Amino acid sequence: MSEISQALAMKAMDALTMRQTAIAQNIANAGSETIQRRSVSFEDALREAAKDGPEAVRSLVVNIETEGPEIAGGDIRLDLEMQSSSSTAGRYAALADLMGRQMQIARAAVRGQ
Repeated sequence: MSEISQALAMKAMDALTMRQTAIAQNIANAGSETIQRRSVSFEDALREAAKDGPEAVRSLVVNIETEGPEIAGGDIRLDLEMQSSSSTAGRYAALADLMGRQMQIARAAVRGQ
C-alpha cells in the first residue's frame, strides 16, 4: 500500500470514528428540549489534502461541528441517525478490513512466504 493510501485510510478511520461519536450524541440528546445537531464532514477536505500528499493528509484536522440553531430534541430523525450510523460503521469496517489485509501481506513478505 502506498504511503498516501495508508495516510488516507488512517485519517478516514479517525474521521469516521468522530462521525460515530457525533451521531451517538445526536441520538443520546434526542429527548432533550433543545439540541444542536452534530456532524462530521471530512470527505471533500480529505480529497483536497490528498492532492498535496501524505503529510497534508496527516495534518488535516477534522472536527465535530454543530449545525444550525438549536432545535427541539424531538425533531431529530432517529431513523436517519441510525441509518447514518450503520453506513458509517460499514465504511469503517471496510477500511479496517483493508488495513488488516495490508498487514497480512506485509507480514507474509517479511517472512518470505
